[in-house]
Amino acid sequence: MLKLVNLSNCASDLELIHNSPECLRAFLNQHHLDGLEMMFCDSWDSRVHKKEWIQGVHLRFWPNWLDFWRGNRQELLRQFGSDDQIEACYGALNPEGWLHVYRDNIRKAKMAGAKYLVFHVSQARIPELFNWQFNYSDQEVIEATLEVVNQLVKDIPSDMELLFENLWWPGLTLQNKELTALLLDKVKHSKVGIMLDVGHLMNTNPELKSQDEGIDYVLKIIESLGQYKNYIHGIHLHHSLSGEYIKQSRGIAVPQKNILARAMSHVLKIDEHLPFTSSAVNRILELVQPRYVVHEFMYTSIADWSRKVTTQQQAVRY
Repeated sequence: MLKLVNLSNCASDLELIHNSPECLRAFLNQHHLDGLEMMFCDSWDSRVHKKEWIQGVHLRFWPNWLDFWRGNRQELLRQFGSDDQIEACYGALNPEGWLHVYRDNIRKAKMAGAKYLVFHVSQARIPELFNWQFNYSDQEVIEATLEVVNQLVKDIPSDMELLFENLWWPGLTLQNKELTALLLDKVKHSKVGIMLDVGHLMNTNPELKSQDEGIDYVLKIIESLGQYKNYIHGIHLHHSLSGEYIKQSRGIAVPQKNILARAMSHVLKIDEHLPFTSSAVNRILELVQPRYVVHEFMYTSIADWSRKVTTQQQAVRY
C-alpha cells in the first residue's frame, strides 16, 4: 500500500512548497510518505516535482461539462455569455479540442511515470450546486462519461490504472450498484477501478453526526457494491460532516453576484476535507485493502498541511 498526499503545480501549491524540491522532499520524509498524487495545472517541471515521487495523477476536471460535450450552445451562452468565456473555461470551443486538453494532461502523466489516473464522474451546473435541482441524472452522467473516456483510452498506457472518483453530485455516487457496474464494465481499458473518496461518500448522507457514524455508513455502501467493491484500488482519505450545512443551504437563493467565488466557498463548506481522528477508520482500510491511500486535504500553509497529515496518520495503523 502506497501512502501518498495530493499536490498540484498550480501557483498556490508552488508557493506552499516555496517552489523547492528540497522542501517537498523534507515534507515527504517527515511523514514517511511514498510520494504524490499530482494534478498538473501547467507544464511539468521535473526539477520541482520529481518523477520518483509521482505515483498517480488526478486529471483536470470540470464540475459542469455535459452541456459542452452535448454541444448545447444555447445553454452554454446562457451560462457563460460569450464564446470567449466558454473557451476560457474548457480550453476549446468544441468537444474535440477539449479532448486534446485531456490528452495533454494524460501525456504529462505518462512522462511522469504515473501508475494511475483519477477521473471525476460528476456533473452540476453552478446554480444546481445551491438548489440541488439537477438537470442530468446519475445514469446520463455515467453514460456521457463513458463516451468521453472511451475517446481517451487509446492514449492511456495499458499498464496505467484508470480510477473513477465518486462525488455527491449526479454521476458516480456509489449509491447504485448497477450504475457503478455500468461504468466499470463499459470502459474500454484493461485496468479500471474506483478511487473511493471517503469524504465525498459521507456527503451523500446529511444525517451523519460523527466520524464513527460516517465510517459505518461508508462500510455499508462498500458492501452494497457486491463484487464491485473489489474495484476499489485507491482511497482519498478524509472526512466530511457537513450535513447540517447541506440541509440549511438547500433553501438559499442562487447568488446573482460573484457566483464563482460564492460557489467555491459553498462547495468547500460541504466538502470539508478534514483528517480522521477515530481509529475506526482502519475498518475501511482493512475491508478494501487499497493499493493507494491518499491523505487528501485542503491546506492554507505547509504547517497546516503537516498538522492534518500528522493528525490522520495518528489514527491510521498502516
